[in-house]
Amino acid sequence: MHRYLVQRLLLVVLVLLGVSLLVFILTRLTPGDPARVLLGPRATEEQVAQLRTAYGLDQPLHMQYVTWLARVVRGDLGESIQLHRPVLGEVVERFRGTLILAVAAMIISFTVGIVFGVAAALRANTALDRALMSLALLGISMPPFWVGLILIIAFTLGLRWLPATGMFSPTGGGDLQDLLVHLVLPAVSLAVVPLAVIARLTRANVLEVLNQLYVRTARAKGLHSRTVVLRHVLRNTLIGTVTILGLETGWLLAGTVYIETVFAWPGIGAMLVNAILQRDYPLVQGGVLLVAAIYVLINLSTDILYLYLDPRLRHA
Repeated sequence: MHRYLVQRLLLVVLVLLGVSLLVFILTRLTPGDPARVLLGPRATEEQVAQLRTAYGLDQPLHMQYVTWLARVVRGDLGESIQLHRPVLGEVVERFRGTLILAVAAMIISFTVGIVFGVAAALRANTALDRALMSLALLGISMPPFWVGLILIIAFTLGLRWLPATGMFSPTGGGDLQDLLVHLVLPAVSLAVVPLAVIARLTRANVLEVLNQLYVRTARAKGLHSRTVVLRHVLRNTLIGTVTILGLETGWLLAGTVYIETVFAWPGIGAMLVNAILQRDYPLVQGGVLLVAAIYVLINLSTDILYLYLDPRLRHA
């Protein structure tokens, strides 16, 4: 088990190193000079050269990468060219909004998705099963940003129940209630697709487990249906559901880019879009590297959770 964890940690380091190299190369392939974009078309060549020297953009590419990577290892992601602030502080501050949105969507998708999947499996081939799976198919077919626009039209413009933009109201107190009210529409929009995927996967896994001999034996012993489902069916079903946990979490982090744009949510997705347009290399590199690190660590946690849910893996 310890050897397995060490191997996974080494893979995490290699993946992050590959991501850092890839994002560095891609930012340099983007057309446009960040110094020229920042200073504007009226800037002289001397001013542009001074700014390029100040941020090390006049050095060879391999030297720029080595210098940046050495600073990253020390916890320094550099300084934003556009904002003139440390990248680490800016990325962490904006990631807070993305994390709130992603966690809320994750709670909705996994809770409702598992409940729908179990309910559909326990009532297989009934009207309830067909209705829930039809809703799941519809959810997979709808783009999140389109769902967000529909929700805005229905609940903001039509019913006037919920706000459509921002994390807090400009005239509100900025408390937890204000946050939750603004969180409903973007979180639901982001959760629709993973909720549908989890519901369909859970239904298939539960149907497979229900046909196992140990489940039939538990029922033959006279155990209550709730006990059989919770103690024998659901736990073994979670082994398959955990597979999708890491993938859907990564999808949620990536999907926030669209939702943050639709709902003007102050997160890292909107920040990265603006940084790319402004050719802010340090901000783009720092933001992408942070998201990649979170995604890789979530997958590592998923692998560790496998060891807990399936004892056979601990002795493999």
